[in-house]
Amino acid sequence: MNPDSTSPAPAPAAAARAAASPPRLPGSFAQRAWALLQPFFVSDQRWVALGLLATVITLNLLTVYVDVLLNAFQRDFYNALETRDQAEFTRQLWRFAGLALVFILVAVYKFYLTQLFELRWRVWLTTRWIDGWLSQRAYYRIELAGGETDNPDQRIAEDIRLFTELTVSLTMGLLNSVVTLGSFVAILWAVSGPLSFTLGDSTITIPGYMVWVALLYAVAGSWLSHRIGRPLIALNFAQQRFEADFRYGLVRVRENAESIALYHGESPERAGLLARLTELATNYWSLMRAQKRLIWTQSFYAQIALIFPFVVAAPRYFNGPLKLGDLMQISSAFGQVQGSLSWFVSAYASLATWRATVDRLLSFEDALAALRAGDETLLRPETGPAPALHGVRLDTPAGNPIVAQADLTIGAGERVLLTGPSGSGKSTLFRALAGIWPHGAGRVELPGQGVLFLPQRPYLPIGSLRATVSYPALDGSFSDEQIVQTLRECRLPGLADRLDEVFAWDRRLSPGEQQRLAFARALLNRPRWLFLDEATAALGDADSRALYELLLARLPEAAVVSIAHNPSVAAFHQRRVELVPAEGGARLIAAPPGAVE
Repeated sequence: MNPDSTSPAPAPAAAARAAASPPRLPGSFAQRAWALLQPFFVSDQRWVALGLLATVITLNLLTVYVDVLLNAFQRDFYNALETRDQAEFTRQLWRFAGLALVFILVAVYKFYLTQLFELRWRVWLTTRWIDGWLSQRAYYRIELAGGETDNPDQRIAEDIRLFTELTVSLTMGLLNSVVTLGSFVAILWAVSGPLSFTLGDSTITIPGYMVWVALLYAVAGSWLSHRIGRPLIALNFAQQRFEADFRYGLVRVRENAESIALYHGESPERAGLLARLTELATNYWSLMRAQKRLIWTQSFYAQIALIFPFVVAAPRYFNGPLKLGDLMQISSAFGQVQGSLSWFVSAYASLATWRATVDRLLSFEDALAALRAGDETLLRPETGPAPALHGVRLDTPAGNPIVAQADLTIGAGERVLLTGPSGSGKSTLFRALAGIWPHGAGRVELPGQGVLFLPQRPYLPIGSLRATVSYPALDGSFSDEQIVQTLRECRLPGLADRLDEVFAWDRRLSPGEQQRLAFARALLNRPRWLFLDEATAALGDADSRALYELLLARLPEAAVVSIAHNPSVAAFHQRRVELVPAEGGARLIAAPPGAVE
């Protein structure tokens, strides 16, 4: 419908304010993150989900077990090299071949089944969020309310993907670290032996000293990584929003290419896109600097860890108790223990991205919950025998009146013309009759089915022409013969043989062709009540009269309600009602007899 200049986007005041700054739902971050994680595992897909999860966990545990066997192999292999035992060296090569084969098989299926698990989880979670977004027209209300819940499409498509992938990778990484720590700490404790030193008159012995060294090393690295990397959470959150805003701006240019070209609007469009790009680049520059500081820390930490166990264990090796194989086993075990204890260090950047992603999903969920919480205050239609307004007041989201008083009933087969000055609230009144304007008071009645609205700019979904003409009915609801005949009757003979072509038809058809296609859609769907909001504004008088004549001839029992300024359209209506502007909001009154020409 063509929005009136004084008619802001339809959203209830309370819900709009809530969506603009959605309140946080109760619970800690961990509790709310768990609320995102848990539903898939108790859904109708739970057995598949739990089976895949158990298999992935088992394969991760097998990976750790193979690492333990490889650690023991390293000791025997290097000892064989040190003693120049060729027979033992050959046996260790065959041993390695078997371990390598097992490792490859486990790695391949761990990767494949992990991705399968992520995909199934993502599809299930995305379907659930799409249902929540589309239910009760939340997509419409939350988008027009604006505020912090930007780019819901990006949150559903990209953030859910990141959430599932990062949750699985981080969880499996943490599990591997815990199991690896449990497996290798005993090995490191045994092979590193005690460290004795004299302090004053006392001799102090530290059993399994390499374990304590690894622990202190990891704690220091984790603390330093958190101190340096903490800004990444907020920067990642903002970066996802700036990326989505920039992508949305590019899509808007593509979708409105003809209008921009007609206005020669390249300069302002370029300025707008570059402004978004500047925001994106500025935040990314801050993100790069934060990541650079973190990578400095992680790189120093990782490189020192390569040589650190040799430095610490060297005295015992050069003094004789350790063999070369023992030293290599200590190095390998220290690396595994230190790596396990340092999971937080290595995963910090991913954790920051995961936290930012969860925050975006939770804020979106907060906005949806705020809209649901405000449903009690909405102007919601009741089921009735005919479209009707009883004592209805329509307001802006801020609470300012648009229409102060409206009483109107559309009887079966009636033809009603709605008039009024531009900005008086005609399109807002149509939205109320459609049941999508939720802000106001009074009672709106709407039949459960048989109502169709034709706005000035019809919505044409991407798909085949057959599906586009049939909309909102499903593709296949009408025969090709019906569709072809109707297109020809609506003066679109050039489209009659293109039913299987798939395009973005709103960019292929002129505004006039789109409006004629909308009339074809109405003739096919055969509504009992048809509302037309400037539905022939892009057509000439002859086409407008021809389409209205066709409409009334093909749908003689349908009620037709029109907003139109074209006198040739007014003649097809029996009754006229008018919105008269007044202080405190327009009022709907019956026009004097004879006003419909």
